[in-house]
Amino acid sequence: MNGAGTSQDKATALAVLYVCADRGTLMPGLAAQRAEEEGRVFAQDRGLTITEVVTDEYGEPDPARRTGWQRVRELTQAGAVGEVLVRWPTAIAPESAPELRHRETRWLQEHGVRLRYTWAPLAAAGGEPRC
Repeated sequence: MNGAGTSQDKATALAVLYVCADRGTLMPGLAAQRAEEEGRVFAQDRGLTITEVVTDEYGEPDPARRTGWQRVRELTQAGAVGEVLVRWPTAIAPESAPELRHRETRWLQEHGVRLRYTWAPLAAAGGEPRC
């Protein structure tokens, strides 16, 4: 073997960082900034390369209706990433709509993409969703 990885190996080490945060707070942008910083540290610590940071403003409960999440799906379908990094489960869908989060998690898995949570307590527990 010549030591060169396959294109699948390379895609596995590529990640998209999805940030969905409320920008209407007293300190607009702070939550998004923290989520992005946390995601970058998470990726660096695990040898992942973030190819794109995709953002949405929090509010629409169905991720499939958000332009940012639609971009995550496009990258997934194109085989451009092996992992999707998200701060915590409610960035995908609110607690009141877990079926939407589970739908998207399954969809990613069916396309060979791993979803990982970057928030320290979830990351310490493995960082992967439990469906």
